[in-house]
Amino acid sequence: MKSKKPGAVRLADQVSYQKDSIVSRHIIKRGAGNITLFAFDVGQNLSEHKAPFDAAIHVIDGEAEIRISGEPFILKEGEMIIMPANRAHSVKALKKFKMLLTMIKA
Repeated sequence: MKSKKPGAVRLADQVSYQKDSIVSRHIIKRGAGNITLFAFDVGQNLSEHKAPFDAAIHVIDGEAEIRISGEPFILKEGEMIIMPANRAHSVKALKKFKMLLTMIKA
């Protein structure tokens, strides 16, 4: 999302749902970290994986199950969770949901 001038935007409006899909949109992509918006259709998921960096998920619409080292966490709109580096995690849409993923690399 390139901005020509400063101003507020509604995050949930910056990415759209697509049937049977996960849609992503980079907001900021830098060497020190990324901020990415995602829209998941119901039932869509990111399978278990690890990342070498800490990351935060902030749910901006809907509901999801986030698993960290096998432990399930149900997040709804307005809630967030930190996923520590090098710990297995997965994401599953229990309802259509949108999230802002912030990954800190440095």
